[in-house]
Amino acid sequence: MNGKIVSSQGVHVADFRGVVVYGLRGEPRFELRGLNIYRLSGELVGHVVDSSGSIRRLDKGGDRLFA
Repeated sequence: MNGKIVSSQGVHVADFRGVVVYGLRGEPRFELRGLNIYRLSGELVGHVVDSSGSIRRLDKGGDRLFA
């Protein structure tokens, strides 16, 4: 599945294709597994609030990942 990741305020901060999360410049940054966001090294770093549809919203703690 492909879609967008938005901050807790609704600002578009990243895109995802499959399980890979890409920054707005197109570089792979994280992996998305269910509601969890992991560094490419496998470390858990954040969560999304909702996983339905093509838009995933970060929780407030996850906003810092895309500052």
